[in-house]
Amino acid sequence: MQVIDTTTVLDREQLRDITLNDEDLMREIISALIDDTSRQIVLLELAIQEKDSQRCMRLAHYSKGACANVGANAAAALLKHIEHEAGKGQFPECGISLAALTHEIDRLREVSV
Repeated sequence: MQVIDTTTVLDREQLRDITLNDEDLMREIISALIDDTSRQIVLLELAIQEKDSQRCMRLAHYSKGACANVGANAAAALLKHIEHEAGKGQFPECGISLAALTHEIDRLREVSV
């Protein structure tokens, strides 16, 4: 069983594995992930403001899977936390994690250049 380091911005080994070490495909996947997650952040922010736990959980779950699949472990961990906290109606905590997620996506953008 592989232990995942949830502080890792981007697990390049996992990304290489899923892209068969295709550099162009790696850049394309990370770019698409950053764009998609950035759009989801806006939607998550609205769901948190409206205290819509079901929508918040669904959005976080979707993005969590996308991030985890490519090795964006820190972002996936934050999304997992948002999903969990939204399920308990803990929207202030969701907001804190969402702010951290925004920062994490910026870090992902930096390491993927």
